[in-house]
Amino acid sequence: MEDTPIVNGELISDQTCISDKNMIHELDLKGFGEIEKAKLFLKSFESLYLLYTKRLILKKNKKKIDFDFFMSLCQKTDSDILTKFLIYRDLRNRGYVVKDGFGFGSDFRVYERGHYGEKGAKFLIFGLNEGQQEKMGNLQKKVEEITQMGKEPIIAVIERRGEVIYYKINKMNFYENKSRLEESFQL
Repeated sequence: MEDTPIVNGELISDQTCISDKNMIHELDLKGFGEIEKAKLFLKSFESLYLLYTKRLILKKNKKKIDFDFFMSLCQKTDSDILTKFLIYRDLRNRGYVVKDGFGFGSDFRVYERGHYGEKGAKFLIFGLNEGQQEKMGNLQKKVEEITQMGKEPIIAVIERRGEVIYYKINKMNFYENKSRLEESFQL
């Protein structure tokens, strides 16, 4: 991350807009943002990460916005932004290129190290906070759809202290065995 230059951005709506052509090229190569009409737009978790690492100077109407203010701004529209930021920061610090998820309830697409721009994302990551409940049926459906696409589903659990633990999940089958169930309840 140290080799990422300091970038100037303008807050437009809920996205950071980068206009400097050199910065756009530099950030795009590192997997940040999406280019639209010769400008680079960063997602809120990307902006938070760059603010956190002191690589972004973010302004709105010439007023400088810091990490804490931007986080509180984002939390008004996205209650899961802290979870997303913690996962994004952890994955980036581990050297992965991370993009916004595309459906299936996933939070992120993650590319193998060194393969961004060459291959599609290998992993789809779901973020969960410790103690948060998820229905097995929903999870099973997501896992089946993701594995059919040739991707690996991963659950990222945020512990209460903010540490991220990753669990690779595979297809699961649950069978209801009514006859055994009925036998176990007969006296």
